[in-house]
Amino acid sequence: MEKPQEIDILEMPTEGLAAYWLSIKKIMDTKKGRAIIDEEIAHTKEPYIIHLLETAFSSLSRNMVRRLARVKKDIQLEDYERKIDLMRQAVYAIASGENPRITLVRMDSKFSQPLMSEVRAFEMATAMFDAIKPKGVDLDILLSVNHKIATDRLLVKLLFFVMFARREGKDKLERFIPHLGSHFFAEGISLAIDNFEADFLANHLEGIRDRNVIETSRKMDMALEMALAIRDKFAYDDVFRIARAYMP
Repeated sequence: MEKPQEIDILEMPTEGLAAYWLSIKKIMDTKKGRAIIDEEIAHTKEPYIIHLLETAFSSLSRNMVRRLARVKKDIQLEDYERKIDLMRQAVYAIASGENPRITLVRMDSKFSQPLMSEVRAFEMATAMFDAIKPKGVDLDILLSVNHKIATDRLLVKLLFFVMFARREGKDKLERFIPHLGSHFFAEGISLAIDNFEADFLANHLEGIRDRNVIETSRKMDMALEMALAIRDKFAYDDVFRIARAYMP
């Protein structure tokens, strides 16, 4: 099996993540030493995978690796859930025609303190109206929203979409859908444009959010067990058996 070029533990299927670790196992069995681990650490961007590569193949005890993995998992899942929920709140605001100031207050409730002042948030979101106008501007970068971008940037982009829908009408958001990046957010916008009721959308997207978090948690558990099995030099078939336990 070939490992994927880019790992996204939230979106990639369980089978893809399993294939990644099986490829690590196969290469390590062929090329002795930890060169492959150092290479993966240098080129992998997925935070939880980097964490496992750095700890599972270090001199840390198995118990310590597990404890640290649990901490990292909790932090990552909290971050993913918060970002997905910010998208959900934006979709609700778009569907309901909510005042963007109220939306920002709702978003700020996800943090112990606001990421930025209200004035700054609206200044940056307003600037996007001009930023999307020039011919040839890369909308895939400018308008993309996903769980991988910094939270403050995500908040500003989402606030822009809420403001745009309020000013221009939510149906005008349709031209942005190919550039959104997030399937979750794109689905929510599409349903809002189709006039699905705001409360229904909020509940629908909440269910998808919770399912994503549960499935990602399970993939993280599988990754930890496979990494430890590789560290302990389990046979390839046994590492594969661990992976199969996490598959439907």
